[in-house]
Amino acid sequence: MAKEHTTQLLLDFGPDGRTLLPVVTQDARTKDVLILAFVNREAFDETRRSGFATYWSRSRNELWKKGLTSGDMLAVEEIRVNCEQNSLVYLVTPQGKGACHAKQPDGAPYKSCYYRRIAADGALEPVEAPRR
Repeated sequence: MAKEHTTQLLLDFGPDGRTLLPVVTQDARTKDVLILAFVNREAFDETRRSGFATYWSRSRNELWKKGLTSGDMLAVEEIRVNCEQNSLVYLVTPQGKGACHAKQPDGAPYKSCYYRRIAADGALEPVEAPRR
């Protein structure tokens, strides 16, 4: 049966479990996109086991449980799988002050990694006024 019509979870992390799949992470209440990250088999299994968003850090080449050091953890409420079972959406409830590692002028994290937009002149501008 095609992946599009089965009830069986058929995510393909490759024979060694290291193939990365993209994960869009959204606030379960507002549907704001918080993070785009990646999971391998280990990160996906840890997310399901712990109930907290866990990714594979490509830059550090290691497991990354979001917020473990900052306290800004993301409790996973629901996991959605796309039609081809090659990407995921995590619907989460943020447990801290924000989801982004970048900080606002007052030192608080941005609630989303997508805190800037491209203005008509091509410059980046904040989506929301920065807190001071």
